Order: sequence, then C-alpha cells, then structure tokens
Amino acid sequence: MPTDQHLIDDRGAAMPAAWRFFTDSVMGGVSSGGMTNEVVAGRAALCLRGQVRLENSGGFIQMALPVQPPPGDWQALELDVFGNGRRYGLHLRTATMTLPWQAWRSAFIATAQWRTVRLPLASFEAHRTSGTLRATEVRRVGIVALGERFDADVCVSRLAWIR
Repeated sequence: MPTDQHLIDDRGAAMPAAWRFFTDSVMGGVSSGGMTNEVVAGRAALCLRGQVRLENSGGFIQMALPVQPPPGDWQALELDVFGNGRRYGLHLRTATMTLPWQAWRSAFIATAQWRTVRLPLASFEAHRTSGTLRATEVRRVGIVALGERFDADVCVSRLAWIR
C-alpha cells in the first residue's frame, strides 16, 4: 500500500469493513432500499440501492461506517465508485457531533463505469455544525442518496484517506 494512502475499506480484502444501512424511516420518512456485497464490472463492491422518497419530511438512504481516526495528517478522501450517473454525498461525522443531522458534506457523481473520486477535506461543507474539519476527528463516513425523489444505485469498491 502506498504511504500516501490510509485504507478505510477495500471490498476485495479478506476482511472488508462492516457498513450499516439507514433510511429516513428513523424520522418518519418512507424511503427504502438496502446494501449488498457483489461483483460489479469485475470488482468486488458494496452497493447502496433503493428509492429515495420525500414524503413525511424524508429524503435519504445511507450506508455508513464507523471509523478510527487516521494517524497523521490527511488532506482528502478517495473512493472508487460505479453507479447510475446520479449525484451522491459523502458525509463525515466527527467526535464532537451530538445531533443526528449534523455532518460535513461533499458530493460526487457515480458514473456507469468505475472511476476514482478524490474529495479534498476543503470541499466538505458544514451542515448544521461549525468549526474546522480535521481528519483526526472523523468517526463515521457515509455514502448517501439524498434530497430528491430518485432510484439510487451506487457501488463502492475502495475508500481511503489520501495525503
């Protein structure tokens, strides 16, 4: 593994990370879906699929992973993604966040071919929080389909911190 990368999850590894699935049903919404481990276009991947619905003040499905803070100084997150051409979010939660709607948010497009997306920490926007985002404070990452009615279909094969 290159020293400029700190791997969070690699779906091709012997012990891939254990993600959890959430929907807006935790707040009364009606979005639905799930996540599956599968091979997509020749690569082991974790896929988030479902229907994002806006009824009952809803509007999201998410797969999230608790993480340990990376050692040292990291400047970006990088993920290998495949999808249906839609926009998805990468949301980060820190140790200081106490409310479920707080996050640092950045977005990416998941095209119908594997591609690597690099999201500098400076590209993440505070959502109902404030301060400065530091890699050493991140405790959870989430891949999110959010905010509009659509069929979500996004797969991730690798997620890593980048210097």
